[in-house]
Amino acid sequence: MKVNPYLNFDGKAEEAFEFYKSVFGGEFTANMKMSDAPDTDKLAKEEQSRTMHISLPISPNTILMASDILPSMGHSLKQGNNSYISIHPDSKEEADRLFNGLSEGGTIEMPMADQFWGDYYGSFIDKFGIHWMINYNKDFS
Repeated sequence: MKVNPYLNFDGKAEEAFEFYKSVFGGEFTANMKMSDAPDTDKLAKEEQSRTMHISLPISPNTILMASDILPSMGHSLKQGNNSYISIHPDSKEEADRLFNGLSEGGTIEMPMADQFWGDYYGSFIDKFGIHWMINYNKDFS
């Protein structure tokens, strides 16, 4: 079984994923606009250019995915701390690289540091309101 995080944005999915791509590298495996779907000509022009689905592989087993909401269909985005994307890199150096890259312009909750439970850990909210945890454990890498 694979688990892939799926994020929702209010018109910023592609911008967020360009940012994530700049940190993780790789290429999008999908980047479809709402206008690519049938019968979307009835949507406002702004909504037609929103992202219907975008995906970015960030490891051999994980694909980060997202879409934009459609306010005209009654969708609303409620950002909160009910979910985090937890990343477990293979080294402290990679943990620092990901933390520094993804937290740029965001809010750091806990800076990267050795923790009492034995891991190297930090958490933050990125500039798009997504909550992240970076956790390196030398015994599980």
